[in-house]
Amino acid sequence: MTKFQLRRWWFQVHQWIGIALAILIVPLSLSGAALVWHDALDRAINPQRSVVTGTRLLPADAYAAAAQARLRPGERIAQLTLPEQGGPVLVSAAADAPARPGPPLRTNIYLDPPTARVLDVASSSAGPVRFLHVLHGSLQIPGIGRTIVGLVGIAMLLSSVSGLWLWWPTVGRWTRGLRWRRRPDTNANLHHLFGFWIALPLFVLSLTGAWISFPRAFGALVGEGGVPTRVPPARPAARVTLPVDVAVARARAVAAGEVRAITWPTERKPDWNIEVGARTVLVADDDGVAVLAPERAGQGGVARLMRRVHDGEGMGPVWQAVIFAGGLAPVVLAVTGLVMWWRARRWRGA
Repeated sequence: MTKFQLRRWWFQVHQWIGIALAILIVPLSLSGAALVWHDALDRAINPQRSVVTGTRLLPADAYAAAAQARLRPGERIAQLTLPEQGGPVLVSAAADAPARPGPPLRTNIYLDPPTARVLDVASSSAGPVRFLHVLHGSLQIPGIGRTIVGLVGIAMLLSSVSGLWLWWPTVGRWTRGLRWRRRPDTNANLHHLFGFWIALPLFVLSLTGAWISFPRAFGALVGEGGVPTRVPPARPAARVTLPVDVAVARARAVAAGEVRAITWPTERKPDWNIEVGARTVLVADDDGVAVLAPERAGQGGVARLMRRVHDGEGMGPVWQAVIFAGGLAPVVLAVTGLVMWWRARRWRGA
């Protein structure tokens, strides 16, 4: 295959990936760009949840009691999440509802940290931010949506590589590709130059997104094992033997760090799951024995890193800004690419 034939082949791959996926890339990219700032977005949409009076924390039992008073019949507390940098305490309760595709329904209760006063009560499936999360993770398509998103990520990997190949000048030094007017058409110049500067971040975001969608396949490449088959979530236990504050004290004796989240025992597994620092501690509800939880299959260091890189969680404002630009870029590239393709069709027809 000659260099010209190879370039033409890469052009066909790049062109038809863009045409076939344009309608999917736009919602995925825009929702991903918005979710980089999901905390700020949620505060803007629901300001009542952030009207806290301080950062001092009460014992966990106080929050559990305040939330329990607002639960409806049949609901049981499933998890308590403490704020890391200000904000409310979040208590999630599970309803006695039939199994359904996707994450289980929860009732979220937002509490003021120093007083345990209820700030807001809302369903976990309600609100624009939740809609964006589901749209970005599964295109709002139950069952196969996550697989479709993963396949789009793999296609975007190929699109990034092929786009960089096509950007590379065929004559002269590579710096010629940085010129603005490589072609008479402004739309084409915008596509070439914008595509070059965003190619590497887009490659990283596509890779991490595909990794999150297919953790079993990608995890096997780095020796992190497979992912266990998902089973329907179990209901929280109707009664617990160990007071929540006692369970927290047992967990602190095993792991160092701040308590971040407390998950109640369930009907399937009667253990408290308490996140202390970067570790999870299992505390038996019957005798209070606390042990460090083993790493879950498919959730090793590489898998966690991939999710952090993709979400921008804890990666700093610079990388978050790059992710935001990486979310907007595919929209620009999709629109300019479709315009280039349509104009080429008209020219060939003429």
